[in-house]
Amino acid sequence: MASAVDTRPQTLHRTCCDDDCRSTVAGTTFDEGTIARAASALGALGDETRLKMVKLLSEHDALCVCELQQAFDLGQPTISHHLKILREAGLVDVTRRGTWAYYALRRDALRHVLRDLP
Repeated sequence: MASAVDTRPQTLHRTCCDDDCRSTVAGTTFDEGTIARAASALGALGDETRLKMVKLLSEHDALCVCELQQAFDLGQPTISHHLKILREAGLVDVTRRGTWAYYALRRDALRHVLRDLP
């Protein structure tokens, strides 16, 4: 008489490293402020339009909203909305000259985001 074959999935018990390694990893701390700033900046850069704006601003000292609007098939309110998100993320600065708003890339902030990536 043939015996039955056990077809239940087998659980593998694996210890990848020793207790010292696990406690070192488990004890890792993060600078929450740095993480929050990086998440905000990366979130702002996660949109194609804003990423294109950053690219344009990286090629100029500053651009007026009307100049940025010419580069996109978007209305001025939408352009301003994207610039506000970049400004709130600390990636651009705005300077008012009369009725015009000029935006400049904060190159130092962009470098810090890339350097501080978690």
